[in-house]
Amino acid sequence: MIVTLPNGMRIVHTQRQAAVAWCGVAIGTGSRDEVPGQYGLAHFVEHAIFKGTTHRRAWHILNRMESVGGELNAYTTKEETMLYSVFPGRHTERAIELLADLIENSVFPIDEITREKDVVLEEAASYRDVPADAIYDDFEDMALAGSQLGHNVLGVQRDLEGLQQQHCAEHLQRLFTPGNMVLFYVGADTPGHVVRLAEKHFVAPQRPLLRPERVEPQQSMPQHKQVSLGCHQAHTIVGARIPGMHHDGRHAMALLNNILGGPGMNSLLNVQLRERRGYVYNVESSAVMFSDCGLMEIYFGCDMADVKHSVRIIHNIVSQLAEKPLSARKLEACKRQYCGQLLVAADSAEFMAFNAAKSVLYYNKEPDLEATVESIMQVTPGQLMEAAALITSPHCSILTFV
Repeated sequence: MIVTLPNGMRIVHTQRQAAVAWCGVAIGTGSRDEVPGQYGLAHFVEHAIFKGTTHRRAWHILNRMESVGGELNAYTTKEETMLYSVFPGRHTERAIELLADLIENSVFPIDEITREKDVVLEEAASYRDVPADAIYDDFEDMALAGSQLGHNVLGVQRDLEGLQQQHCAEHLQRLFTPGNMVLFYVGADTPGHVVRLAEKHFVAPQRPLLRPERVEPQQSMPQHKQVSLGCHQAHTIVGARIPGMHHDGRHAMALLNNILGGPGMNSLLNVQLRERRGYVYNVESSAVMFSDCGLMEIYFGCDMADVKHSVRIIHNIVSQLAEKPLSARKLEACKRQYCGQLLVAADSAEFMAFNAAKSVLYYNKEPDLEATVESIMQVTPGQLMEAAALITSPHCSILTFV
């Protein structure tokens, strides 16, 4: 169920009889809402928000959930920030009160800010040591260059070094507004109990959301780029622009993504590139959908000598899907597999929690797995072909780390 508090904050509650509960706050802001000169601020605030409030020092914040066996964590993406806790179910008020304190009363102590800069800078540097991860950020920077989405969530060193206490405080004031937040809960407590706790502890008044206007990135010409990093193997992403999360074709695109390089060992790319030819060590695809655009990204790691062969096979497979409809029997099998994977994933409390938060944040409704499955089962051969046509060779950019 969804309840909206008088100050505009929404609450989504999922009943689950279990000894462990998940509770957190999803905020509709991320690196996309940063201004030039402050790249990395959203992620830095995610770190710094744990460093002190008007009521607690950093150690007390760290120890608050840990002392009862729980965890407190956070993450930042290009369009959202998540603060959350997982804990033994009887400690719901402890979690909600702490989350409210962090969001409403953080003071960002100067000495803590200075130390945390070193931590974040080290995180950004160490991330480059894992090319299979770093290449995704670089590909998105390349494919969405010049837009709000075209810079790394971790930020750049020059901007990070210049961040101050006031920048963090202003970020919270402008963007962590009740109407831009969703409190999510998965556990055994009743909806009424969770709502009462939220009303008790989240007392910040309603205020306007002050963020830069979000402008859909312009389409750019495909690029082919190779970066020398001294890797022992080549890492490559082949990808193209696709519609965003509100587009009617999102279910066809998600199904296509699963057919090409989903988690199943029988995905087309895994069978053709790894099982039959032994070209790649691993291959996967992902459909990243933002609020107004998206990217399809096909990643593989292989010997440098096999990069061109692998890219050619990827283009051939996609072209076949765009030009020739799957048989009714094959399409039905692909749908059943994908829907089965969704059902298995949905059994996880973590998935339930984050999925509910995002559904309310972006669609203002509870997730409906049955409706999602029905939409996937209704995807037609023609719709799948249209989705594949968006990522054929002429539309694709290629980035390789060697």
